[in-house]
Amino acid sequence: MKAQGTVFKYGDNIDTDVIIPARYLNTQNAKELAAHCMEDIDKSFITRVQPGDIMVGGENFGCGSSREHAPLAIKTAGVSCVIARSFARIFYRNAINIGLPILECPAASEAIREGDVVKIDFDTGLITDETTGQTFEAAPFPPFIQKIITAGGLMNSLRQG
Repeated sequence: MKAQGTVFKYGDNIDTDVIIPARYLNTQNAKELAAHCMEDIDKSFITRVQPGDIMVGGENFGCGSSREHAPLAIKTAGVSCVIARSFARIFYRNAINIGLPILECPAASEAIREGDVVKIDFDTGLITDETTGQTFEAAPFPPFIQKIITAGGLMNSLRQG
């Protein structure tokens, strides 16, 4: 699995209410959720994001409530991967459950800038900042998690057997 896209960069403690504001949680429609992704912190995100783009965050990305709406909104908006210094554990689990690849890599989180173009090889964990030429190593997903992500989430993976 590979991904390549332009970076949207955010800071530390980006909580689930910033990713998808609570006022929109009256729907389970993924496209409706995606239409409001990040709007309280970056009003132009949804108009600029392109399929395959990458989100980079700092420490404790996805903290807050345990709802799956947040990673679902990010994925449906077109983001192919979130890289952060660290993730809130429930966000990490929810992201894998819905098939959103996420990588913990403090060095990449620190060095990669907004607007850089980044390429990711999920099989090796290699993150390459195509803009600066820097490379970073994240722990690659174990095969069972790769299977879940490739299938588009846990439920799809279980259905496929």
